[in-house]
Amino acid sequence: MNSVTVVESLGGVNGYFLHFLAAALLVALFCVVYVRITPYPEFKLIAQGKVAPAVSFAGALLGFAISLASAIAHSVSLLDMLVWAAVALLVQLLVFLVLRIIFADLSRAIAGDVLAPAILLGALSLAAGIVNAACMTY
Repeated sequence: MNSVTVVESLGGVNGYFLHFLAAALLVALFCVVYVRITPYPEFKLIAQGKVAPAVSFAGALLGFAISLASAIAHSVSLLDMLVWAAVALLVQLLVFLVLRIIFADLSRAIAGDVLAPAILLGALSLAAGIVNAACMTY
């Protein structure tokens, strides 16, 4: 490998860091928004050792991250990536809100550390993220 090839390879490092920093901030934003729309304190419950809130939150976070990765990989600009990241965030919020409507006791059950609804929410959040990511490949 000659030095020209290495320099050429590192030519995109600024774009990499810009997208990585934006992605890290978007993940943090997702976490803040998601825990605000849920009526139970995920992080407090997780700190108490409750598994159900961790499972449901992990599924939503992974669903968002998969969609965000697709947005990064398929976007034509940083702005394009930000728009599709907003769509990914919206999809994850909608999954929670729809399930909360369908299952009236969803929030109470997860806060009470009941695993079945947490697994369902986590799995549906992950599935929505995978489908959302596939749809971003236009």
